[in-house]
Amino acid sequence: MRTPIALTLAALSFVPVAGAQDFAIVEAPSGTALAPAELKSRTIAFTDHRTDDLADPGTGLIRFEDWARARPLQKQILSLYPGYIEPTFTVNVNGVMKPYKEKLHMYVAEARFVIGKPPASLDLARFTTLQFLERLDPAIKHRVIAQAEIMPLRHPELPHLRHPGRDWCGPMQGICTQSRYKFEGRLPAAITLANKLRESSRPVADHVEFQSELRLVPTPDGDGNLVKLTGLSTPVAGALEQNIFWVNQIMQFGRFLAVFQPHPGDAGKTVATAFMALAVKSDVLERKKEYETVPVLRNLVPAQVLVGNSSFNTGNSISGGLPVYVRNRIKTIATIIERE
Repeated sequence: MRTPIALTLAALSFVPVAGAQDFAIVEAPSGTALAPAELKSRTIAFTDHRTDDLADPGTGLIRFEDWARARPLQKQILSLYPGYIEPTFTVNVNGVMKPYKEKLHMYVAEARFVIGKPPASLDLARFTTLQFLERLDPAIKHRVIAQAEIMPLRHPELPHLRHPGRDWCGPMQGICTQSRYKFEGRLPAAITLANKLRESSRPVADHVEFQSELRLVPTPDGDGNLVKLTGLSTPVAGALEQNIFWVNQIMQFGRFLAVFQPHPGDAGKTVATAFMALAVKSDVLERKKEYETVPVLRNLVPAQVLVGNSSFNTGNSISGGLPVYVRNRIKTIATIIERE
């Protein structure tokens, strides 16, 4: 994404709100294993599991099938919908129609921070608006769309992007949006050059476009799984989610979830546990030989751009790489909720 994120991924370039520098990201082995009492004020415990044994050592991303096997609860809650699996398409190979499974790699981040307010004082509905999205990252342009404009409904060849249990952007406390982020820095010029060298291939767009819903979770923890996911025993007071259910390139889907629970040791505070899961198409990561033979594009290898290890990465948004994008997004969200 700078996703897809860039995915979150989409998404996306973040300009923090005033005072965001007061929140500091502290790397932790696990965001959910850290007890709230161990968290300092305006500190976000963060991990994106890029050095886990499951992760690919070159990208830090985890194969979807490994993620599903090793972390089934995360897969159930942070996938596009609980029963989501890698989609299978029918493709033409030398005139013969054959099934093709689209493999995915996951970028999964988790974070925990403490808000200096009791849960009852948080009006989470204030954070399900277009104005809130625009404050997160001015580089991403959003417009509210009607349900009839949703891509998975308009295109019968996208059944895997439809939620089997409900309609995207149906009755809810929230909004449905179409969003667009144009890559920054030297990336657009490099993409133009790459497309000229790949004339027989589908061109890479110089922007990420995606559709999503931002909403309050109506029954935050009816089955008790959110408490298991956060590892915090206090009852769930509320939850926000953004479901990215269509992306024009790079990613298959993205999901952001923030769970709010009473602080177990201080009734005047709230513990927020946030997750970001971005599903990157594995074939994007394999596009290496096309670029590394051209000196000027050697650092445009998609996998390295996505994880922020390329000289083409720039800024604090998607063009900076997924790790930069997600960290800045969570810092900005924490700041807005803390200060307002």
